[in-house]
Amino acid sequence: MILKRLKLMPAKSLTYLLITLLITVSCKLQKETAQVVEKKMTEEWIPLFDGTSLDHWRGYLSDSMPSEWSIKDNVMVFTPGGHGGKDIITKEKYTNFVLSLEWKISERGNGGVFWGVFEDKTFSKPYHTGPEIQIIDNEKHPDAKANPNYHQAGALYDMVQPTSDVCKPAGTWNACLIKVDHKLNFGSVTLNGTVIAEFAVHGEAWDAMVARSKFKNWKGFGKYRTGHIGLQDHGDKVWYRNIKIKEL
Repeated sequence: MILKRLKLMPAKSLTYLLITLLITVSCKLQKETAQVVEKKMTEEWIPLFDGTSLDHWRGYLSDSMPSEWSIKDNVMVFTPGGHGGKDIITKEKYTNFVLSLEWKISERGNGGVFWGVFEDKTFSKPYHTGPEIQIIDNEKHPDAKANPNYHQAGALYDMVQPTSDVCKPAGTWNACLIKVDHKLNFGSVTLNGTVIAEFAVHGEAWDAMVARSKFKNWKGFGKYRTGHIGLQDHGDKVWYRNIKIKEL
């Protein structure tokens, strides 16, 4: 019946109908494709802290979470206690990834984010093996005033200085992306939307950076491509939120 009606339709009307059908189908396919892509992108990100739980974390060389780390108003808060050494690490290990987080630091405060942390009693601190991306109050902490700025916010600590200071004042949120890709031998730091550091993550170029730093004689530093993500206890109050990771 439908075919008979189509045969009786004028050529122009039939052409218009076919074009309309093609446009409708095309729009539907585009919408469905966009939804699939959006869903895939969302699924690629693994939440490490969503404001409700510290389940993805534990103390370094510990099975439990130090009491200095807590959740307040959906924010992860580190409040220093009487003793240091309360660094935390992810329960999982990662090799190639993009880590996304937001942080804010107390006035004159200092902290850091590690990757490639090898957990072993031989190494009493995460920074003995894990390279650090610096968190600091650029305006008032004296370490951030040194030149070159190897200890400024967003620096690959003691090895690569930021190309610019885009850090927001103490008590203000900073958005940070840390990329580590051993397949491409490439790492980068993006702070508040600006790429401020790029570097090799292994090989001769990496070894040369280490040799020029304070870590040059450290046995295990930067040697482990697969390791834990870590957050530092530097004795100052730090806040974190929206921590998530995408494996590459």
